[in-house]
Amino acid sequence: MWTFFHRLASPPYFYGLSGRLLPWLAWLTAGLLAGGIFSGLVLAPTDYQQGDSYRIIFIHVPSAWMSLFIYVVMAASGVIGLIWRIKLAEIVSTVSAPIGAWFTFIALLTGSLWGKPMWGTYWVWDARLTSELVLLFLYLGVIALYTAIEDPRKGARASAILALVGVINIPIIHFSVEWWNTLHQGATVSRIGAPAIDISMLIPLLTMALAFKLYYVCLLLLRTRSVVLQRERNSAWVREELLGT
Repeated sequence: MWTFFHRLASPPYFYGLSGRLLPWLAWLTAGLLAGGIFSGLVLAPTDYQQGDSYRIIFIHVPSAWMSLFIYVVMAASGVIGLIWRIKLAEIVSTVSAPIGAWFTFIALLTGSLWGKPMWGTYWVWDARLTSELVLLFLYLGVIALYTAIEDPRKGARASAILALVGVINIPIIHFSVEWWNTLHQGATVSRIGAPAIDISMLIPLLTMALAFKLYYVCLLLLRTRSVVLQRERNSAWVREELLGT
């Protein structure tokens, strides 16, 4: 296992492996997205309280989950880069930030659209909403710090430190509905015991969540491959890969 991870940290090995995996992951992602959207918008029944407006959860909830998941990945890979100076980990950390920022923005946007018919307003300074907005600012801060430093490796280390500091916000977002009085509904899928959501709605939701996760993996591999090529452009393996020389 350790040998595999050691090899995976090698740019040439990663580039070759990711190139073989990407087509399969892309087709799987497309299939799950199509199935999740169809089952969520067509097959899932209308909610007896919220009507059809609840269907936005099939975008909102997976996006919110991804905003937390990607931040943890970004911070963890940043720590690996800081401690073991692994270039690939630094790249994974930096390229994850824009993807995570977009997922966070989508979660906030769809949440506000859902909040209008449910709460009568697009935005309230609710604990969950406010901490999610802070998460977006953290993503933007990591991106800005990285791009402000000319040396990419120094920028990656500086942004990794900022990302690590911001990890404290992740449990705040997750437990905000339990720690404070909030308009945002509590946990429905991950709560202890049976999920508080019908199976006909749960299956499309989990399908979309898996599709979003694989979509992130595809974007991560594509962006990482691009940065690896740019940084290693003077290496012999890059010339062999691209030019066959």
